[in-house]
Amino acid sequence: GQEKLSCNPRKENGSHVVVCELGNPMKAGAQITVDMELSVSGLEDMGDAITFHLQLRSKNSPSPTNASVTVPVEAQAEMELRGNSFPATTVLPMSWHPVEGSRRLEDHGIKVEHVYQLHNKGPSTVSGVTLHLTVPSQLGGRILFYLLELGTEGGMSCTHPPDLNPEQV
Repeated sequence: GQEKLSCNPRKENGSHVVVCELGNPMKAGAQITVDMELSVSGLEDMGDAITFHLQLRSKNSPSPTNASVTVPVEAQAEMELRGNSFPATTVLPMSWHPVEGSRRLEDHGIKVEHVYQLHNKGPSTVSGVTLHLTVPSQLGGRILFYLLELGTEGGMSCTHPPDLNPEQV
């Protein structure tokens, strides 16, 4: 039959140990299968595997039986990209032309601000995330978006595109 084991976690010699009582007394020749579910936190910097050392001790046996189980570690995190444009809708005039050589924003078009937010929905933490964002600056040989500036918040760094504010507006 299936039974739930009574297990007790404790620390021994700087290691975390879980001691489970399997049976006392146990009949000679008995075979037991144990399925264990372990929940371990803080594995982000553990590498790609974690090893569990198992030891079976019996009062009738002079030496314990040792085994090791190596389990691959895979961090999982769900990322979500959100974006908004301000204003939400823009209607461009059909016959508008930029004023050459002008440094005034109004002479280069209608200002549209795009804000993107990258959220980690967990369950693990993430690092070294790269977001490639491509914005079309021209369409049919004409300027579609004039990329004026790029800013970040929250300890991120960005690589500025080569066509960022070429007229120094």
